[in-house]
Amino acid sequence: MILKKMAKFFKTLLFILIVTIFTKASYSNIPEFDLWLLNFKKTALEKGISENTINLVMSNAKFLPKVIEYDRYQPEFYEDTKTYIKKRTGQDKVKKGLLLYKKEKEIINKIEKKFSVEKELLLALMGIETNYGKYLGKMDIISSLATLSFDKRRSEFFTNELLVLLNLIDKGIIDKDILYGSWAGAFGNFQFMPSTIKSYAIDYNNNSDIELKKIDDSFASAANYIKKIGWQKNQPCFYKVELNQEIPSKYLNSSARKIKNKKKVKFFKKYLKSPEKIDLKDNMISAIIIPDKDIIPGAKNLKPAFIIFSNYELILKWNRSLRFALAVCTLKEKFENEI
Repeated sequence: MILKKMAKFFKTLLFILIVTIFTKASYSNIPEFDLWLLNFKKTALEKGISENTINLVMSNAKFLPKVIEYDRYQPEFYEDTKTYIKKRTGQDKVKKGLLLYKKEKEIINKIEKKFSVEKELLLALMGIETNYGKYLGKMDIISSLATLSFDKRRSEFFTNELLVLLNLIDKGIIDKDILYGSWAGAFGNFQFMPSTIKSYAIDYNNNSDIELKKIDDSFASAANYIKKIGWQKNQPCFYKVELNQEIPSKYLNSSARKIKNKKKVKFFKKYLKSPEKIDLKDNMISAIIIPDKDIIPGAKNLKPAFIIFSNYELILKWNRSLRFALAVCTLKEKFENEI
């Protein structure tokens, strides 16, 4: 046991060292970022964003090496499922969520009723994302998005997010002076990306501002988002299961990019140990995930395993991480037992 822990520690240490060396070697004092910035400004102009907004917003954009380090070392990449969920769904998190609910009960209940999205889910999402507003992020979002747009790993995605953000500023929907958030460019109590703000954020209190660090606008915007992508109230996310060795590998999903080989529950029952212990409806569309396989390549261990349903897949649209979705649904269930 001690040797395993030491091996895991040194593996993690080596990963951090490699990322740090790569970042410094690749990106320190690079004139290429300035060239990228000039080209991006031209693109923004072509997309119809005013020159005044571009100059005003992008004049202080900087390359942030730390952002690249964070991008390469996300917990979803290296924490096993048990560790990930335990860290994010403990009793302290539940207590904080219940305190927030007690304080804001009236407005949260109204939002639940209006959008038909469980308050427990909204509390879980905010808890996982920002620990109820404690970790909103202090990074300059413009510089973070510019850094990730310049970087090659997901350049197209982050370039689009930066263009969307400039457009929102140009139209007066977002105030550029409040844009401090996560290293990935997410903002507010529920960590909305610019494209999410554009599509789903709402001015719930009708004060002419979308204030995603305030309870009413942020909860309503999160509920609006979840509702519009197809959330089904009072339906399960997943059940933890034990698989027998006969299950064909093609039914074992370990990537959040696309859940494959979905079948009705009755099809998978023959591959489950003690399926009668779980409240499974035979005709529900489901899939099997083994989230730790992506951390341990080639692993044949079928634990932990989960049978998942459509609501679980919708959480993946919020954050494309198997472990994130498991943590959200786990915390939601804990709130259901308390409220």
